[in-house]
Amino acid sequence: MTITKNNSSLSSFFIPKQITKCTLLVTQDCNLRCQYCYIEKKNAVMTLDVAKKIVDFAFQKNPKNGQLKIGFFGGEPLLEFEQIKLIVGLIKNHPRYSSSNVNISITSNGTIFNRDIADFMLSQGIVFCISCDGPPEIQNANRKFTNGQGSSVVVEKTIQEALQYFSLLPVNAVYSDQTLQYLPQTVDYLVNLGVKNVYLNPDISAKWTQQHADQFPEIYGVLAEKYLQFYLQSKPKFISLIDNKMSIILRGGYGPFDRCRMGSGELAFGVTGNVYPCERLVGFDDGKTNCIGNVVEGTIKPLSCKSVPIAAINSECVQCGFSEYCMNWCGCTNYHSTGRYDRVSAFMCAHERATINIAYHTIQRMNENGIDLSHHIQGTPLVNAVNNSGNH
Repeated sequence: MTITKNNSSLSSFFIPKQITKCTLLVTQDCNLRCQYCYIEKKNAVMTLDVAKKIVDFAFQKNPKNGQLKIGFFGGEPLLEFEQIKLIVGLIKNHPRYSSSNVNISITSNGTIFNRDIADFMLSQGIVFCISCDGPPEIQNANRKFTNGQGSSVVVEKTIQEALQYFSLLPVNAVYSDQTLQYLPQTVDYLVNLGVKNVYLNPDISAKWTQQHADQFPEIYGVLAEKYLQFYLQSKPKFISLIDNKMSIILRGGYGPFDRCRMGSGELAFGVTGNVYPCERLVGFDDGKTNCIGNVVEGTIKPLSCKSVPIAAINSECVQCGFSEYCMNWCGCTNYHSTGRYDRVSAFMCAHERATINIAYHTIQRMNENGIDLSHHIQGTPLVNAVNNSGNH
């Protein structure tokens, strides 16, 4: 299975219409140098003037009484914690702000945390997410400080402290061709720390081969068995790789609002106001590659690239019986692995097939054991972990 990139046929465009999610890269600086990061590092910080333009644009393009997600990203956003506090003030003082309609989040590498940060996020109702790839040997191999030192000790301490404030703290673990086999140990490690909300995401830039693809069913199957045991022990956990796919299957496939709508309903903003279809496409933020304009200059325009993908154009995808349950529409994943927003890599196909099969099998097992799947059918599987948030 060889992944090749094809940058030729970039023909149609994105048009921002109704924005429901925007990501602000408050800085592209970072104190870590993760091997797989898709954001190039540079010393740049978003000013309040730029942030105000973004906030005004987001509310202007958000439907009346619509839901709006605003995320702080980087680099490492908490390097600019004071600036984040000021930007949150801009958001909450906006005439169209409503606490019931606006969701604010911060995604951090977990190396910066203290009581002041926790108190601020709690008081402002901010969702806090930490990235941690697993046990020390995995975390330290991929996520090192700029001096080459591993980050595991610091991040583990942060997770333990943060869980005292945020019982459902989301933790995001990235796995690659080098760490795929350790996914079950990663889940065990995070659960033993007290994490109930686990996101597992493959490194889409890794050197995946057919040998790895052949391992997906067995390794994902081990995860599914752990997942089932959590339920049988009345201690359910949310594991994105399983929960999300189960929910999609039970609901009959991906609906329009289950897809990210990159570039039309979802945008990312660089430190100078450059606009991108997704935070994973910001790169060096050169204002050229994947850029659709600048919010400060008022030049947001159609992107001479590709249409917003609603499905892949691969002939095998068109004919596949799994297509309704498959993330073949994920434009940024496709772009990083094939160079095209609408063409799926062989890796992604194998990954999706494995997760769909494992999720379907897990549904059968849960039905056999009389486990209630109503929250999955409603598209809210995390509620099961929420209802168990008092149990450790």
